[in-house]
Amino acid sequence: MYLPRQLISHLYLQLLRSHHPLSPPVLILVALEPDALCACRILTALLKRDYIPHKIQPVAGYGDLSRAGEELVRPMQTTNGGSGGVVVCLGVGGLVDLGEILALSNPEDEVEDMGGVEIWVFDARRPWNLGNVFGGLAGMGQPMAEIDANARRRGRGVDKGCITSAYTSKNGGIIVYDDGDIEEELRNEREAYYALLEMPEVDDDDDDASDDGSEDETQTGSKKRKSWSGREDDEDSEGDEPPHQRRRSNSGSSIASTPTRRKKTGINSSNSSRSATPTTDSPSPTEAKQPSARSLKKRLINLKRRHDSVLQSYYSSGTSYSEPISSLIYSLASELGRDDNDLLWLAIVGVSSLELSGRTMTGVGISNTSESGGSAGWGGQRGEHIRQILRDEVHRLNPPDPLESNRDIRGEINGVIPTTARSPTDTSIRLSPEPRFLLVRHWSLYESMLHSPYLAPRLHVWTENGRKRLHKLLAKMGISLTQCHQYYTHMDMELKRVLRSRLLKYAPMYGLDGLVPSEGSGSASAREGWGFVRCWGWKACLSATDVGVIVGAMLEVGPHETLASWDSKRLPRARDDTENSGITGESDLASLLPRFWSAYDALSLTSESPTILLEALPLAQHLHRAILRTGTSLLSKHQIRHLRAFRIAVVKDGPDVKLFTNPGALTKLALWIAEAIRVQEKERGDSVKIGRKRAAGTPLVLAGLDEDRDLYVVVGTGGGGGVVDFAAMSKRQEERKKKKELKEKKQKERSERRSRRAAERAEREEETGAEDEDSEESESSSESESEDEEDPRGKKHLLRNRFGIAFQEVVQETNARVRIDSFEHCVVEVQKDDLGGFLEALSFRSVVG
Repeated sequence: MYLPRQLISHLYLQLLRSHHPLSPPVLILVALEPDALCACRILTALLKRDYIPHKIQPVAGYGDLSRAGEELVRPMQTTNGGSGGVVVCLGVGGLVDLGEILALSNPEDEVEDMGGVEIWVFDARRPWNLGNVFGGLAGMGQPMAEIDANARRRGRGVDKGCITSAYTSKNGGIIVYDDGDIEEELRNEREAYYALLEMPEVDDDDDDASDDGSEDETQTGSKKRKSWSGREDDEDSEGDEPPHQRRRSNSGSSIASTPTRRKKTGINSSNSSRSATPTTDSPSPTEAKQPSARSLKKRLINLKRRHDSVLQSYYSSGTSYSEPISSLIYSLASELGRDDNDLLWLAIVGVSSLELSGRTMTGVGISNTSESGGSAGWGGQRGEHIRQILRDEVHRLNPPDPLESNRDIRGEINGVIPTTARSPTDTSIRLSPEPRFLLVRHWSLYESMLHSPYLAPRLHVWTENGRKRLHKLLAKMGISLTQCHQYYTHMDMELKRVLRSRLLKYAPMYGLDGLVPSEGSGSASAREGWGFVRCWGWKACLSATDVGVIVGAMLEVGPHETLASWDSKRLPRARDDTENSGITGESDLASLLPRFWSAYDALSLTSESPTILLEALPLAQHLHRAILRTGTSLLSKHQIRHLRAFRIAVVKDGPDVKLFTNPGALTKLALWIAEAIRVQEKERGDSVKIGRKRAAGTPLVLAGLDEDRDLYVVVGTGGGGGVVDFAAMSKRQEERKKKKELKEKKQKERSERRSRRAAERAEREEETGAEDEDSEESESSSESESEDEEDPRGKKHLLRNRFGIAFQEVVQETNARVRIDSFEHCVVEVQKDDLGGFLEALSFRSVVG
């Protein structure tokens, strides 16, 4: 089931009304990533204000998620002695069947019952698991075959998976929070899903039905209790799913195991349920004969294949990212009237963190929005729209001080980067024309520019000539090497005042058009590309990007002094994947727990938050120094190879090799290298053509050697797939509406022609009826497929990251020992001896689609 955006507070208000002192605590499962951490902080702040007890459980991967289901979620079920409750998944579970992986449902049970456990899912990853979105219904305590499907859904306030205001939390279920994508973009998938679910079981391989009439009658007669034209789907059937969804938890009940009953209409009337042949009563001369059983079966098979292709196309399009979950939960707080500066800051940090980890509308990879200026947006125009809403919220919750307004306005007009608070008690959030430098307030200007993921690849700083170009840029701006090697806060004040204007003047000469945001025009809230800064009195002044970089480093590098003193229990090994792949070792959660809680404390809403962040600042600097060193080594030594579909590089020696055994750190290194490769290709005029599309870069596979576990951590990043043009999308939607109207008109004319030819078709029904029906069905199917190619989402031209699907295909077809446990499906672990064969098989796969 899914909760529409306009009802985002519906379930929370129900939880608030039904809560009492004996209610079980809300269980929050949190992914180890900054966006999920920020979302967790916002949600727990809401729960604390309403005195709702809760428990936080970090989850490192699917193995930990499955173990949490066995140890924490399943005991909550009323069928297992519990009292039900709410489980909130933050950044986990969107791509898999949560009912199965959390051990809440058994596909073999005739009665669907989740024992009063309700799962709330917040996840920015796409594609959704459609079983969670349109299924996830708790049972009604009786066999489903005895319940009419529509009555069951609508009676519980659910209409084809969409929760209405009449819904009440009673029996539990899986509920996905919709950020708007489901309602607007998955109409075709929803219709296909329910059409397949209501169809009777049919064997696609047996479409060549026997010519024996009695056999046809026997086969079709057993299925006459369902209408072939019903509209439901069991997308969870293993045969209907792509490999990357099938591996883990979409192997739920098949179509045959969901025997919902439909009213018999048309060809499945009670008079025709025993036989597909017409009755012996004398029909009127103008009455058409019933189609043959063989014709009905072929029509059903063709219809099923067409709906299957819709779901297959959705799953095989590759991964992408939608709205950050921290932004979505801030919308919940705003709807409840609980929004304040602290929660707004957490939402801003969560949104900023996505672009740092390369999470774009085309999956994990580099984004073309980096050329547009300001911050590299995670979602093109949509991402900028969300950031603009956050800017409006900043001005609403942080009105200017009348006594300080003139000075503040002058500073904003001149584009001076704020580095101090306005007063000792100032904790406000301000807009700032942030340049694309890294940790500029906490580093020297030279170091900040040198380690910038935007500037370094474009100046080729891994070469001697690139360093000289950086020195020339500083010289043109009139900044001496002595000044730029000082901490930025200690630089000459006049240089800091003119820095932005000189960057705007000289950066385009070096191909750095997007280094700083454009000049603000109009109202203060309309400054596109401007960043966010918050001060805690004289204690600290940090930008949202700074906080995202530091928190990410705490999760990826880890505070070593905390690890040394942490008295943690050794958790059991991750199940299934670890044991089956031949890769052994203890759960990742045991080593990552200290990192999670340190990062969680750093995002606290108390005055201690900036102190923890500043103490962890050296971790972020260490990580990005290592990225520059390792990336420079790989590029300068020409250790990046070009295979058929992607480039490949391996990190197996050097001082920082252990650092890049963490998937997050390895992904940042891969993004740095991929950006450098794209800049080189652009300068040479190269581009990669995929079908009729031309990519703005080559996908990259980066492997990091983990000697302790004798394996490689492998990550696949996309090469940049462009940005959605929403103006063009609107135009295409208008064109699709016209095409749809034209199609309906043609269908009406074709229906009239069919009725006129009904008498003629009845005469030759027994001889050529099946062939006629097949040709008509094929014609309808081809028209529908051509319509599907238009892609109502308007995103077909985006080259999404398909490494997750490609990895699954290689695993199924080779003997490589591979562990797939990360929520990022483009990250896998490969046994050291199997890396060569794994990459060879991968090179023949489509990794961008």
